[in-house]
Amino acid sequence: MSKYKAATQPTMYFIGVTTGSSSIMNVFPKWAKALGLENAVIKGMDFPPHSPAEDYREAVEFIKNDPLSVGALVTTHKIDLYNSCKDQFTYIDPYAEQLGEVSSISKKDGLFCAHAKDPISSGLALENFVPDNYWENFDGDVLLLGAGGSTLAMSVYLTQEKFGNNVPSNIIIANRSIPRLESAKEILNDLNPKTRFSYIHNPTPADNDKTLSSLKPRSLIVNATGLGKDAPGSPLTDDCVFPQDSLVWEINYRGDLIFMYQAQAQEKEKNLHIEDGWEYFVHGWTQVVAEVFHVDDLDKKIDELSDIAKSA
Repeated sequence: MSKYKAATQPTMYFIGVTTGSSSIMNVFPKWAKALGLENAVIKGMDFPPHSPAEDYREAVEFIKNDPLSVGALVTTHKIDLYNSCKDQFTYIDPYAEQLGEVSSISKKDGLFCAHAKDPISSGLALENFVPDNYWENFDGDVLLLGAGGSTLAMSVYLTQEKFGNNVPSNIIIANRSIPRLESAKEILNDLNPKTRFSYIHNPTPADNDKTLSSLKPRSLIVNATGLGKDAPGSPLTDDCVFPQDSLVWEINYRGDLIFMYQAQAQEKEKNLHIEDGWEYFVHGWTQVVAEVFHVDDLDKKIDELSDIAKSA
């Protein structure tokens, strides 16, 4: 018998680690009102990272079979949940299949759907702060710290053929465990011949410091490890040295954010542009809410939803 109780009103779930401390718990009711989602509520489902497959399967099976459980957003567990539950879905979108992850669970026309929205939401967030023609003009490196779902999604976004020559020539993915690096290499192989991918095993923050020190000026450095939100700390040490004139992105917007503070300590000296994860948070959530509740005109409402989130 399932440990989950049947929903009594349209319910979207948030599958994460510490969902109760997320801003979405305050934001969602206001978004629901603005979008006319009558009686819709959000509920957290917390799992430790890399939980047993049967735990993910039980949660997904409950959502699939409960009439008023309309879908879910998945963070942290995107790859593990996909690997554990892919046979439970009746539709898997091309991004989810390519990346081997699921960030959005929804129901439509009798189908139980898995989507990977991160290539879209991370792209919208990057477009917010990366200048036009940045890679073609400056040819900086990209260092993605972590080899999870966010890194895979950014890699797919940054190397799209539609960008022509405006793609990074060098993307470095650094991770503290080897299996995720090997999986990333398999997934990202042959994305774009104009981009060279390097996969570096860096077990410690000091190892990441060395990789960071090798980057060109005008690079992009991203904390996609989960450190700072799902676990305390930073993938770098306080002795790290950022490359001159670079873009630094902390994709978390809550937690201890040590990575961002390390960059801020060098902001003036190195002329860094530093972004937190707020835009990523807003786009990540609005993309999934639109999928789960079948909102067709999200583009027209995104500014209003962003303002609501900030005020909340």
